[in-house]
Amino acid sequence: MESIKNDIIGADRIAPLIRKANGDDLSRIAEIQVFNYRLYFYPIFKSDEYYFDELRVPSLMREYEADLDSLYVYDDGVVKGFIKIEGTYIARLFVEPVLQNASIGSQLLEYAIREHNADHLWALEKNVKAIRFYARHGFAVTGEKKLEEGTDEYLILLKRKKEQPGKAGFNTVRVHAYREGKT
Repeated sequence: MESIKNDIIGADRIAPLIRKANGDDLSRIAEIQVFNYRLYFYPIFKSDEYYFDELRVPSLMREYEADLDSLYVYDDGVVKGFIKIEGTYIARLFVEPVLQNASIGSQLLEYAIREHNADHLWALEKNVKAIRFYARHGFAVTGEKKLEEGTDEYLILLKRKKEQPGKAGFNTVRVHAYREGKT
């Protein structure tokens, strides 16, 4: 089993592990995605049929069974978040909603960048919180967008910029300009 130990926190405690997901993790992965989708996307799409009938833990578990090679979990005794990495593409990143803002998502994202050279993803245009999160980790809005399948909502492409001397702050400025409709 592949495990990555994160930095030591304090003198006697090792930070939680990010590891490759296994079959025992599928129910937690699916629960985390369902909770996030209902909390953050239902208010935008307002589809009772999808969010409360189609989007269920058992069906997501079956879907993710075939994707175990691309799934990694944040596990400190309980799976609290996951990331799906396809090559250098970040296909999914979710943290249990009540545990957000505790650096779990940051650790998963930094793992993907460090270990898989992750450098691009699509985010829902209206998900400004996620866009800001990715900008803090060096991702910038590219200006490319596409319709989310079966909806009138757009996804926007974000790409990770390589660190360049004298270019600090570029990504944050680009996201602010995007939010103000200047890109």
